[in-house]
Amino acid sequence: MLAINKGKGEKGVRLVKFSVTNFRSITAAHEITINDSTVLVGKNNEGKSNILKALSIAMRMIQDYHYQTRLILPSLKSNSENRYRWERDFPVNSQDNSEGESIFKLAFEFNDEEILEFKEIIGSTLNGILRLETNFGYGNQAAIKLFSITKKGEEQEISQRLISDEGIETLISLNSKKKQIEKIVSFIAKKISFNYIPAVRTDRAALSIIEMMLSQEMKRLEKETEYQEALDIIKKKQEPVLKDLGERIKKSLLEFLPNITDVKIEISEQERRTAFNKDFEVVIDDGIPTNIKFKGDGVKSLAALALLKDSSIKTGNSIVAIEEPESHLHPAAIHQLTKIIESLKENSQVIITTHNPLFVNRQSLESNIIISKGEASPAKSIKEIRDILGVKTSDNLTNASYVLVVEGECDKIALNSLLPYLSEQLKECMHQNLLVIQSLGGAGNLSYMLSLINNMLCSYHVMLDNDDAGRKSNDKATNDGFITIKNCTMLNCRGMKNSEFEDCFDSSVYKQKICDVFGVNLDDTESKGNSKWSDRMKSVFMHQGKPWNEEIERNVKIVVSNCIAENPDVSLNAHKRNSIDALVSDLESLIRN
Repeated sequence: MLAINKGKGEKGVRLVKFSVTNFRSITAAHEITINDSTVLVGKNNEGKSNILKALSIAMRMIQDYHYQTRLILPSLKSNSENRYRWERDFPVNSQDNSEGESIFKLAFEFNDEEILEFKEIIGSTLNGILRLETNFGYGNQAAIKLFSITKKGEEQEISQRLISDEGIETLISLNSKKKQIEKIVSFIAKKISFNYIPAVRTDRAALSIIEMMLSQEMKRLEKETEYQEALDIIKKKQEPVLKDLGERIKKSLLEFLPNITDVKIEISEQERRTAFNKDFEVVIDDGIPTNIKFKGDGVKSLAALALLKDSSIKTGNSIVAIEEPESHLHPAAIHQLTKIIESLKENSQVIITTHNPLFVNRQSLESNIIISKGEASPAKSIKEIRDILGVKTSDNLTNASYVLVVEGECDKIALNSLLPYLSEQLKECMHQNLLVIQSLGGAGNLSYMLSLINNMLCSYHVMLDNDDAGRKSNDKATNDGFITIKNCTMLNCRGMKNSEFEDCFDSSVYKQKICDVFGVNLDDTESKGNSKWSDRMKSVFMHQGKPWNEEIERNVKIVVSNCIAENPDVSLNAHKRNSIDALVSDLESLIRN
């Protein structure tokens, strides 16, 4: 039985299930669970795009049904990609069977408020889930069937209406009033909007969204008295012009058609209003003002997708289906696009097909649907997704789902012992190699490393020293779109302007070892103060007549990290451990969520 959304104030009607039978390359029914974010991944020619196209046709059918005054739809004769054509869309190998049908099944979930509204408008009780089935057959005959889901999870057929290009219309009504199906489909259409963005994106895709946005704004304007008066003035100005033109046309026609008594040219109220909504141009100035029609594919692609962020309906829910969002985009622009898609999820259900690992939903593994060999199934592991996308990983990342990125190998040595001591959850994940620690070999490599980890389909967290190098790397990675405040821990130690990893530890753990290996006494007053650890170590070494350079600093850090690894239980400085504790909490949250 499908789960029912009981929360008030949640998104409106939501699509929760979708299946396809006998559509292009897809012959067997595949029921797909639709979440707030659903990603279809698979190799080429496996059927990903056809699933989105089928969903687009089914949703277009619902919208057409609602906006037409009758169910016999002229648009069914259209060769549009968004309307069904049996010759094109029914599997070619089965077209010798004229009784075959393409079947699209959708399940919609209602919240409590909508259930009450449904009962008031339709006059029937709904338990939260409504299944809708659209069938298309030979001659483009189409049918809509409705099923309600009982509390026991059983289907109960509500009604069925058949239509065809020949204009034949019949109604089978079971446990329903004659017009109930029209009301139900219209109820769904009013509550949910659908946008389909194909892989081949043109200026028309962006313009159609702008047209919808313009139409919504103009409708609000139409409520103003001043606007209504202006339309009346236009109407009065047009009437004599239209009447005169009609008379002139009549005069010309009478010579050949003497039975004509009148010719009228009319502009309906609706056409007069919508005329202002449709005639427009979009000029984008990115250094050179150019009509969007003449911009490159990348600009058109980003424009079409970015506009969806602000074009969703104000009430209810919307579905945005995007085929290969990475198409036509430079790698840098893809990072911009991931932000756009993330923002879309706030008000819409987003369904995409992709070959790019950046768009994989790492937070909800089952929201990634593997399309392979005619089958559609939720992903069971990151490895399965990596394999289908052809992602090659290094040995230590083969099974990893989470990566902690640190600046150097010494940080890694210490944390490999310290984290398991501080958290049982992290200990278990590290034992199973689900969480691994990856060193950068220098803070300057951060953006490059994070781009690689992104492509390996790992979620990550970053730990950086709070010094000039760490802050600079953090700023660059943030600007590049790899880091947010949430997935970065800066090592801030209380009372210090600059601080680094070693500042978090109690020097008593390693000072004897430093004396044994380097002959340096860390009780020296030069080791005190608020400068960062490496600066203090340099002062101590030089004060005691020892050399200091990058190689020596690296060796000292190795000694310290090994001491921490051997004594994780007593290593942390009670007054400066706050960042390490915060890191543990952040990692646990990453894994938990």
